[in-house]
Amino acid sequence: MHMRTLIATALALLVALAVPSPAAQPTGVGAIDGRWTYVEDRTEGRAVEDHQPSTSSRLTLRVEEDAVVFVRSDGEIRMPLDGSPVDVQREFGVSRYSGQWSDGAYVFESVPVREPGDTRTGGLIRWELRPTPEGLLARASVDPPDGFTSLALYRHAEDIPLPEPAPATIGDIAWLAGAWVGTRGTGGTTSIEERWTPALGGAMLGVSRTVSRGAMRAFEFLRIVERDGGLVYVAQPNGGAATQFVLTEIDANRAVFENPRHDFPQRIIYERSPDGRLTASIAYARGGRPRPFEYSREGEEAETPASP
Repeated sequence: MHMRTLIATALALLVALAVPSPAAQPTGVGAIDGRWTYVEDRTEGRAVEDHQPSTSSRLTLRVEEDAVVFVRSDGEIRMPLDGSPVDVQREFGVSRYSGQWSDGAYVFESVPVREPGDTRTGGLIRWELRPTPEGLLARASVDPPDGFTSLALYRHAEDIPLPEPAPATIGDIAWLAGAWVGTRGTGGTTSIEERWTPALGGAMLGVSRTVSRGAMRAFEFLRIVERDGGLVYVAQPNGGAATQFVLTEIDANRAVFENPRHDFPQRIIYERSPDGRLTASIAYARGGRPRPFEYSREGEEAETPASP
């Protein structure tokens, strides 16, 4: 009996060793490392249509042995872990940054460095980055405690669930084909256009262009292709890297493409109105106000001009 117990115990131990344990989650300041994508606004009392990121659509942080590096589009800000301040020259002046790990969160702030005689006040911005099991909660406060505060959830892109694709073929969105033009801005100083080829060979090809005051300000190469029983929208702004959005909704006059792992946009919506006009909107996956671009078919804009 004793021998059988020893054998059973040994077998149980071998099984336990054979089953991999869950990967250990980073703890301490190391848990904030990486690229984080905005998921949803958690600011208390904020209306859904006003939802937005608390900082930016994508937050990139690099944790080093003795510092946290805040990676921005205009450069990197390296903040020592001991809380020592560092002055950073920005376009609008010098800002002083400092940060420390405290009570389960990394808290850092920036404050403008005033010239002697400058009597202006305010300008303090404080960020609290708190890793949680559901992602990174990022709180930004301007001139705390009485100023503006925003709270949002961020996740690593690979941890954001992808949407369920809608079944469709390229013929289901053939209504998008053609040349679409419109204007934006006061007095229509900016022209916008999208041109889509007919649906053929399982694909549609498109190009967009924005022209302001006689100069091209932006362009984009576009594709809609059949894939795995659905449609994928492929965008290359200014000829750069391609980003893919999967079709999630489709009917005779509306199509929605989504990629919640992208920073912005996360949703692209095309809608055709009863009078034949087209609205293309970009938005976050959850909440916020979509940004619409309104078009008429080329040659018809004199009769039904696009709204500025």
